[in-house]
Amino acid sequence: MYPILLKLGELSLHTYGFFVAMGFLAGILIAKREAERLGEDPDKIMDLSFYVMVSAILGSRLFYIFTNPETYLSDPLEIFRLWNGGLVFYGGFIAAMIAGFIYLKINKMPLWKTIDIAALSLAAGQFLGRLGCFSAGCCYGKTCDLPWAVTFINPDTLAPIGIPLHPTQLYHAISNLSIFAFLWFFRTRKKFSGQIFWMYILLYAVTRSFIEIFRGDFRGEPVLGILSVAQVIGIIMVPVAVIMMTILKKRADKI
Repeated sequence: MYPILLKLGELSLHTYGFFVAMGFLAGILIAKREAERLGEDPDKIMDLSFYVMVSAILGSRLFYIFTNPETYLSDPLEIFRLWNGGLVFYGGFIAAMIAGFIYLKINKMPLWKTIDIAALSLAAGQFLGRLGCFSAGCCYGKTCDLPWAVTFINPDTLAPIGIPLHPTQLYHAISNLSIFAFLWFFRTRKKFSGQIFWMYILLYAVTRSFIEIFRGDFRGEPVLGILSVAQVIGIIMVPVAVIMMTILKKRADKI
């Protein structure tokens, strides 16, 4: 839609970067508020958010490069042009989890209680990040003739121009906002620590795998000829989430 939000001479503020930054900011503020509500040290949560943010950006970029190596072999500097899109959630998620786990161990913070706080921030941040995707035209959908199809006309967009497409970026944004709203309502009703996080994983895996059906951008080489990498990860994460919630609930019941 509008890849460049503001341009002053040679300086451009890219809409994608703006929304990603707003997503991280929203996530940090939500995490700080939840930490205060649950009696956790907000300063440690803020520090954790910084390390998670940096790890998420690096991990999501490296995962995208791994699935699309041709682009970067021909133009290595494209690695640093984040405003052109190319951040894969699952790559960032894995890197952020590793960094977060190390930080929690070093600072002796409660794992599942803290990770529940992070889940709320993730869902909120993703909602804003997907609006950035829509603005830049990345993560676009397949062609369609539905009433809500979108047609990109800006020459700077990353999506195909002049073709009605599924607004998959908005599908993602709506699903992330819905997940956040549900988790925000449920957070005061959870039965055990870790429940919010694994519910987030379950809901995200299901909705992401479904929306993948309508994606039209390159998703990496299909697994078994039909599934994208994100769908394979989603299919794995659904039973993992169910198993983990079962284990954590049994542990909580014994206490």
